[in-house]
Amino acid sequence: MIEVSHLTKKYGDKFAVNDISFTVNEGEIVGFLGPNGAGKSTTMNIITGYLSSNEGTVTVNGYDVLEFPNEAKKCIGFLPEQPPLYLDMTVREFLTFVYNLKGCKLPREAHIGEICDLVKISGVYERIIKNLSKGYKQRVGIAQALIGNPSVLILDEPTVGLDPKQIIEIRTLIKHLSKKHTVILSSHILPEVQSVCERIVIINNGILVADDTAVNLSQMLVKEHRIIARIAGPEETVQRAITGITGVKLITPLGIKEPNSFDFQIETETGKDIRKPLFNMLADRRWPLLLLDSGEMTLEDIFLRLTSEDFTASVRRKKKLEDKKPKYEDNPKYSRMVEKESAEEEAQIDAFAKELDSKDTEAENNKEGEE
Repeated sequence: MIEVSHLTKKYGDKFAVNDISFTVNEGEIVGFLGPNGAGKSTTMNIITGYLSSNEGTVTVNGYDVLEFPNEAKKCIGFLPEQPPLYLDMTVREFLTFVYNLKGCKLPREAHIGEICDLVKISGVYERIIKNLSKGYKQRVGIAQALIGNPSVLILDEPTVGLDPKQIIEIRTLIKHLSKKHTVILSSHILPEVQSVCERIVIINNGILVADDTAVNLSQMLVKEHRIIARIAGPEETVQRAITGITGVKLITPLGIKEPNSFDFQIETETGKDIRKPLFNMLADRRWPLLLLDSGEMTLEDIFLRLTSEDFTASVRRKKKLEDKKPKYEDNPKYSRMVEKESAEEEAQIDAFAKELDSKDTEAENNKEGEE
Protein backbone atom coordinates (compact mmCIF):
# COMPACT_ATOMS: atom_id res chain seq x y z
CA MET A 1 0.00 0.00 0.00
CA ILE A 2 2.83 2.41 0.96
CA GLU A 3 6.41 1.87 -0.17
CA VAL A 4 9.20 4.20 0.93
CA SER A 5 12.44 3.46 -0.90
CA HIS A 6 15.85 5.02 -0.13
CA LEU A 7 14.22 8.28 0.94
CA THR A 8 16.63 11.17 1.57
CA LYS A 9 15.91 14.77 2.50
CA LYS A 10 18.65 17.35 3.16
CA TYR A 11 18.57 20.91 4.37
CA GLY A 12 21.93 22.33 3.33
CA ASP A 13 24.48 19.75 4.47
CA LYS A 14 22.23 18.37 7.24
CA PHE A 15 20.25 15.16 6.68
CA ALA A 16 16.69 15.31 7.98
CA VAL A 17 16.07 11.84 6.50
CA ASN A 18 18.99 9.68 5.43
CA ASP A 19 18.26 6.82 3.00
CA ILE A 20 15.35 5.13 4.79
CA SER A 21 13.19 2.37 3.32
CA PHE A 22 10.09 0.61 4.66
CA THR A 23 6.71 -0.64 3.49
CA VAL A 24 3.24 -0.55 5.03
CA ASN A 25 0.90 -3.31 3.90
CA GLU A 26 -2.82 -2.95 3.30
CA GLY A 27 -4.86 -2.99 6.51
CA GLU A 28 -1.84 -2.57 8.82
CA ILE A 29 -1.56 -0.12 11.70
CA VAL A 30 2.10 0.90 11.88
CA GLY A 31 3.54 2.99 14.69
CA PHE A 32 6.05 5.55 13.40
CA LEU A 33 8.31 6.60 16.26
CA GLY A 34 11.40 8.67 16.96
CA PRO A 35 12.70 11.41 19.26
CA ASN A 36 12.02 15.06 18.50
CA GLY A 37 14.01 16.05 15.42
CA ALA A 38 14.43 12.44 14.27
CA GLY A 39 12.77 13.08 10.88
CA LYS A 40 9.25 11.72 11.51
CA SER A 41 7.31 14.78 10.41
CA THR A 42 9.61 15.28 7.40
CA THR A 43 8.96 11.69 6.31
CA MET A 44 5.20 12.01 6.75
CA ASN A 45 5.16 15.30 4.87
CA ILE A 46 7.03 13.67 1.97
CA ILE A 47 4.61 10.72 1.93
CA THR A 48 1.66 13.12 1.75
CA GLY A 49 3.31 15.15 -1.02
CA TYR A 50 3.66 18.29 1.10
CA LEU A 51 7.47 18.14 0.76
CA SER A 52 9.67 16.76 -2.00
CA SER A 53 12.67 14.52 -1.35
CA ASN A 54 16.23 14.93 -2.58
CA GLU A 55 16.52 11.25 -3.39
CA GLY A 56 14.38 8.13 -3.24
CA THR A 57 10.74 7.40 -4.02
CA VAL A 58 7.42 7.07 -2.24
CA THR A 59 4.52 5.17 -3.79
CA VAL A 60 1.00 5.11 -2.37
CA ASN A 61 -1.36 2.49 -3.74
CA GLY A 62 0.96 2.16 -6.74
CA TYR A 63 1.20 5.90 -7.48
CA ASP A 64 4.53 7.70 -7.22
CA VAL A 65 3.93 10.77 -5.04
CA LEU A 66 6.09 12.99 -7.29
CA GLU A 67 5.07 11.56 -10.67
CA PHE A 68 1.33 11.26 -9.95
CA PRO A 69 0.70 13.64 -7.01
CA ASN A 70 -3.05 14.06 -7.48
CA GLU A 71 -3.72 10.32 -7.75
CA ALA A 72 -1.52 9.59 -4.72
CA LYS A 73 -3.08 12.33 -2.59
CA LYS A 74 -6.59 11.03 -3.31
CA CYS A 75 -5.54 7.85 -1.47
CA ILE A 76 -4.35 9.72 1.65
CA GLY A 77 -6.12 11.26 4.62
CA PHE A 78 -3.74 13.30 6.78
CA LEU A 79 -4.11 14.61 10.32
CA PRO A 80 -1.12 16.83 11.23
CA GLU A 81 -0.13 17.37 14.87
CA GLN A 82 -2.01 20.69 14.74
CA PRO A 83 -5.37 19.92 13.06
CA PRO A 84 -5.89 22.21 10.02
CA LEU A 85 -9.17 23.76 11.18
CA TYR A 86 -10.88 27.02 10.23
CA LEU A 87 -11.96 28.04 13.71
CA ASP A 88 -14.63 30.56 12.66
CA MET A 89 -16.55 27.97 10.64
CA THR A 90 -19.12 25.58 12.04
CA VAL A 91 -18.31 21.88 11.83
CA ARG A 92 -20.81 21.51 9.01
CA GLU A 93 -19.32 24.43 7.04
CA PHE A 94 -15.77 23.17 7.51
CA LEU A 95 -16.46 19.58 6.48
CA THR A 96 -18.45 20.77 3.46
CA PHE A 97 -15.51 23.01 2.51
CA VAL A 98 -13.09 20.05 2.75
CA TYR A 99 -15.52 17.88 0.76
CA ASN A 100 -15.53 20.43 -2.08
CA LEU A 101 -11.77 21.03 -1.81
CA LYS A 102 -11.06 17.31 -2.28
CA GLY A 103 -13.45 17.07 -5.21
CA CYS A 104 -15.25 14.21 -3.48
CA LYS A 105 -17.81 12.39 -5.66
CA LEU A 106 -19.61 10.49 -2.90
CA PRO A 107 -23.14 11.67 -1.89
CA ARG A 108 -22.27 14.69 0.24
CA GLU A 109 -24.84 14.68 3.04
CA ALA A 110 -24.78 10.92 3.50
CA HIS A 111 -20.98 10.71 3.38
CA ILE A 112 -20.36 13.57 5.84
CA GLY A 113 -23.13 12.29 8.12
CA GLU A 114 -21.59 8.81 8.18
CA ILE A 115 -18.19 10.24 9.13
CA CYS A 116 -19.70 12.44 11.87
CA ASP A 117 -21.45 9.40 13.36
CA LEU A 118 -18.21 7.41 13.18
CA VAL A 119 -16.09 9.99 15.02
CA LYS A 120 -19.00 11.02 17.28
CA ILE A 121 -19.31 14.71 16.40
CA SER A 122 -22.93 14.71 15.20
CA GLY A 123 -23.94 16.50 18.40
CA VAL A 124 -21.71 19.50 17.61
CA TYR A 125 -22.39 19.59 13.86
CA GLU A 126 -23.76 23.14 13.90
CA ARG A 127 -21.37 24.59 16.47
CA ILE A 128 -18.47 26.96 15.70
CA ILE A 129 -15.18 25.06 15.87
CA LYS A 130 -13.34 27.58 18.08
CA ASN A 131 -15.93 26.97 20.81
CA LEU A 132 -15.30 23.22 20.89
CA SER A 133 -13.13 21.39 23.40
CA LYS A 134 -9.69 20.07 22.46
CA GLY A 135 -11.10 16.56 22.14
CA TYR A 136 -13.84 17.59 19.73
CA LYS A 137 -11.41 19.66 17.65
CA GLN A 138 -9.23 16.57 17.34
CA ARG A 139 -12.27 14.55 16.21
CA VAL A 140 -13.10 17.18 13.58
CA GLY A 141 -9.49 16.89 12.40
CA ILE A 142 -9.88 13.13 12.01
CA ALA A 143 -13.21 13.68 10.23
CA GLN A 144 -11.60 15.91 7.58
CA ALA A 145 -8.95 13.23 7.02
CA LEU A 146 -11.69 10.65 6.39
CA ILE A 147 -13.57 12.67 3.77
CA GLY A 148 -13.28 11.00 0.38
CA ASN A 149 -12.83 7.59 2.05
CA PRO A 150 -9.03 7.45 1.53
CA SER A 151 -7.37 4.04 1.72
CA VAL A 152 -4.45 5.43 3.78
CA LEU A 153 -4.64 7.45 7.00
CA ILE A 154 -1.58 9.25 8.39
CA LEU A 155 -2.17 10.46 11.93
CA ASP A 156 0.45 12.63 13.64
CA GLU A 157 -0.08 12.78 17.42
CA PRO A 158 -3.87 12.27 17.22
CA THR A 159 -4.34 12.13 21.01
CA VAL A 160 -2.01 14.95 22.13
CA GLY A 161 -3.63 17.08 24.84
CA LEU A 162 -6.60 14.78 25.35
CA ASP A 163 -7.83 13.48 28.70
CA PRO A 164 -7.62 9.71 29.47
CA LYS A 165 -11.25 9.06 28.48
CA GLN A 166 -10.81 10.86 25.15
CA ILE A 167 -7.54 9.00 24.50
CA ILE A 168 -9.29 5.65 24.95
CA GLU A 169 -12.10 6.75 22.61
CA ILE A 170 -9.67 7.90 19.88
CA ARG A 171 -7.63 4.69 20.32
CA THR A 172 -10.78 2.60 19.87
CA LEU A 173 -11.69 4.67 16.79
CA ILE A 174 -8.24 4.09 15.23
CA LYS A 175 -8.58 0.33 15.74
CA HIS A 176 -11.99 0.47 14.10
CA LEU A 177 -10.66 2.50 11.16
CA SER A 178 -7.98 -0.11 10.46
CA LYS A 179 -10.69 -2.48 9.23
CA LYS A 180 -11.08 -0.32 6.11
CA HIS A 181 -7.92 1.80 6.08
CA THR A 182 -4.16 1.42 6.28
CA VAL A 183 -2.92 3.56 9.18
CA ILE A 184 0.42 5.19 10.02
CA LEU A 185 0.29 6.46 13.60
CA SER A 186 2.95 8.76 15.04
CA SER A 187 2.77 9.37 18.77
CA HIS A 188 4.97 10.01 21.81
CA ILE A 189 2.50 8.13 24.01
CA LEU A 190 4.24 4.77 23.75
CA PRO A 191 1.70 2.58 25.63
CA GLU A 192 -0.89 3.84 23.16
CA VAL A 193 1.27 2.78 20.19
CA GLN A 194 1.96 -0.60 21.79
CA SER A 195 -1.76 -1.26 22.34
CA VAL A 196 -2.87 -0.14 18.86
CA CYS A 197 -0.08 -0.87 16.37
CA GLU A 198 0.83 -4.21 14.83
CA ARG A 199 4.33 -3.12 13.79
CA ILE A 200 6.81 -0.45 14.89
CA VAL A 201 9.07 1.67 12.67
CA ILE A 202 11.64 3.75 14.60
CA ILE A 203 13.96 6.40 13.17
CA ASN A 204 16.66 8.43 14.90
CA ASN A 205 18.82 11.20 13.45
CA GLY A 206 17.19 10.53 10.09
CA ILE A 207 18.23 6.85 10.09
CA LEU A 208 15.90 3.84 10.23
CA VAL A 209 16.93 1.88 13.34
CA ALA A 210 14.07 -0.64 13.67
CA ASP A 211 11.17 -2.12 11.72
CA ASP A 212 9.43 -5.04 13.43
CA THR A 213 6.85 -6.02 16.03
CA ALA A 214 7.41 -4.93 19.63
CA VAL A 215 7.76 -8.59 20.70
CA ASN A 216 10.44 -9.34 18.10
CA LEU A 217 12.34 -6.16 18.94
CA SER A 218 12.30 -7.10 22.63
CA GLN A 219 13.65 -10.56 21.84
CA MET A 220 16.35 -9.06 19.62
CA LEU A 221 17.54 -6.70 22.36
CA VAL A 222 17.32 -9.18 25.24
CA LYS A 223 19.26 -12.31 24.34
CA GLU A 224 18.24 -14.29 27.44
CA HIS A 225 14.66 -15.07 28.45
CA ARG A 226 13.68 -14.00 31.94
CA ILE A 227 10.56 -14.27 34.04
CA ILE A 228 9.75 -12.70 37.39
CA ALA A 229 7.87 -14.86 39.91
CA ARG A 230 6.39 -13.83 43.27
CA ILE A 231 5.92 -16.86 45.50
CA ALA A 232 4.55 -17.27 49.04
CA GLY A 233 6.98 -19.80 50.49
CA PRO A 234 10.32 -20.17 52.29
CA GLU A 235 12.88 -18.27 50.21
CA GLU A 236 15.83 -20.66 50.22
CA THR A 237 13.68 -23.79 49.81
CA VAL A 238 11.77 -22.22 46.93
CA GLN A 239 15.02 -21.18 45.26
CA ARG A 240 16.44 -24.73 45.45
CA ALA A 241 13.22 -26.21 44.08
CA ILE A 242 13.11 -23.84 41.10
CA THR A 243 16.79 -24.52 40.33
CA GLY A 244 15.84 -28.18 39.88
CA ILE A 245 13.39 -27.44 37.04
CA THR A 246 14.73 -28.47 33.63
CA GLY A 247 15.65 -25.43 31.54
CA VAL A 248 16.47 -23.06 34.42
CA LYS A 249 19.89 -21.42 33.95
CA LEU A 250 19.98 -18.99 36.84
CA ILE A 251 17.70 -17.83 39.62
CA THR A 252 18.25 -14.52 41.41
CA PRO A 253 16.33 -13.58 44.60
CA LEU A 254 14.86 -10.08 44.39
CA GLY A 255 13.71 -9.78 48.00
CA ILE A 256 10.34 -9.02 49.54
CA LYS A 257 7.96 -6.91 47.44
CA GLU A 258 4.79 -8.07 49.20
CA PRO A 259 4.33 -9.35 52.78
CA ASN A 260 4.92 -13.09 53.28
CA SER A 261 6.28 -13.64 49.78
CA PHE A 262 9.53 -13.45 47.82
CA ASP A 263 10.30 -12.33 44.26
CA PHE A 264 12.69 -14.29 42.02
CA GLN A 265 14.18 -13.51 38.62
CA ILE A 266 14.49 -16.73 36.64
CA GLU A 267 16.66 -16.98 33.52
CA THR A 268 15.91 -19.91 31.23
CA GLU A 269 17.66 -21.66 28.38
CA THR A 270 16.81 -20.51 24.86
CA GLY A 271 13.52 -22.01 23.69
CA LYS A 272 12.58 -23.37 27.13
CA ASP A 273 9.19 -22.41 28.58
CA ILE A 274 9.15 -23.33 32.27
CA ARG A 275 5.83 -21.75 33.21
CA LYS A 276 3.84 -25.01 33.35
CA PRO A 277 6.45 -27.04 35.25
CA LEU A 278 6.94 -24.09 37.62
CA PHE A 279 3.21 -23.88 38.29
CA ASN A 280 2.91 -27.65 38.83
CA MET A 281 5.87 -27.73 41.21
CA LEU A 282 4.48 -24.84 43.28
CA ALA A 283 1.01 -26.40 43.34
CA ASP A 284 2.42 -29.74 44.58
CA ARG A 285 4.17 -27.93 47.46
CA ARG A 286 1.21 -25.62 48.09
CA TRP A 287 3.27 -22.46 47.58
CA PRO A 288 0.90 -19.85 46.11
CA LEU A 289 2.11 -18.11 42.94
CA LEU A 290 1.11 -14.47 43.41
CA LEU A 291 2.71 -12.96 40.28
CA LEU A 292 4.31 -14.16 37.05
CA ASP A 293 5.75 -11.57 34.66
CA SER A 294 7.29 -12.45 31.32
CA GLY A 295 10.02 -9.83 31.84
CA GLU A 296 9.76 -8.65 28.23
CA MET A 297 10.86 -5.09 27.51
CA THR A 298 8.16 -2.45 27.30
CA LEU A 299 7.96 -0.32 24.20
CA GLU A 300 9.43 2.51 26.28
CA ASP A 301 12.48 0.35 27.09
CA ILE A 302 12.81 -0.64 23.42
CA PHE A 303 12.50 2.97 22.28
CA LEU A 304 15.16 4.23 24.68
CA ARG A 305 17.57 1.45 23.70
CA LEU A 306 17.09 1.83 19.95
CA THR A 307 17.34 5.62 19.96
CA SER A 308 20.52 5.71 22.03
CA GLU A 309 23.56 7.24 20.37
CA ASP A 310 25.49 3.95 20.58
CA PHE A 311 22.80 1.92 18.83
CA THR A 312 22.26 4.56 16.13
CA ALA A 313 26.02 4.72 15.52
CA SER A 314 26.09 0.93 15.21
CA VAL A 315 23.26 1.01 12.64
CA ARG A 316 25.08 3.75 10.71
CA ARG A 317 28.30 1.68 10.64
CA LYS A 318 26.56 -1.47 9.46
CA LYS A 319 24.71 0.44 6.76
CA LYS A 320 27.96 2.00 5.58
CA LEU A 321 29.53 -1.44 5.21
CA GLU A 322 26.38 -2.87 3.62
CA ASP A 323 26.44 -0.12 0.98
CA LYS A 324 29.92 -1.30 0.00
CA LYS A 325 28.92 -4.97 -0.25
CA PRO A 326 28.73 -5.10 -4.09
CA LYS A 327 32.40 -4.07 -4.28
CA TYR A 328 33.87 -5.95 -1.35
CA GLU A 329 31.64 -8.94 -0.57
CA ASP A 330 34.32 -11.38 -1.84
CA ASN A 331 36.86 -9.90 0.57
CA PRO A 332 37.17 -12.26 3.61
CA LYS A 333 38.06 -9.32 5.86
CA TYR A 334 34.86 -7.55 4.77
CA SER A 335 32.73 -10.58 5.71
CA ARG A 336 34.33 -10.80 9.16
CA MET A 337 33.80 -7.10 9.84
CA VAL A 338 30.11 -7.19 8.90
CA GLU A 339 29.54 -9.86 11.56
CA LYS A 340 31.30 -7.93 14.36
CA GLU A 341 28.90 -6.42 16.91
CA SER A 342 30.63 -6.11 20.28
CA ALA A 343 31.66 -2.71 21.61
CA GLU A 344 35.34 -3.72 21.78
CA GLU A 345 35.42 -4.16 18.00
CA GLU A 346 33.72 -0.90 17.05
CA ALA A 347 37.05 0.88 16.51
CA GLN A 348 38.12 -1.89 14.12
CA ILE A 349 34.87 -1.58 12.18
CA ASP A 350 35.25 2.21 11.95
CA ALA A 351 38.84 1.86 10.77
CA PHE A 352 37.88 -0.71 8.15
CA ALA A 353 35.00 1.47 6.88
CA LYS A 354 37.44 4.40 6.52
CA GLU A 355 39.85 2.07 4.70
CA LEU A 356 37.14 1.17 2.20
CA ASP A 357 36.27 4.86 1.79
CA SER A 358 39.89 5.72 1.04
CA LYS A 359 40.10 2.91 -1.53
CA ASP A 360 36.97 4.20 -3.26
CA THR A 361 38.31 7.78 -3.25
CA GLU A 362 41.66 6.63 -4.64
CA ALA A 363 39.93 4.66 -7.40
CA GLU A 364 37.80 7.67 -8.34
CA ASN A 365 40.86 9.96 -8.46
CA ASN A 366 42.75 7.48 -10.64
CA LYS A 367 39.77 7.25 -12.98
CA GLU A 368 39.56 11.06 -13.26
CA GLY A 369 43.33 11.22 -13.97
CA GLU A 370 43.02 8.69 -16.77
CA GLU A 371 40.20 10.67 -18.36
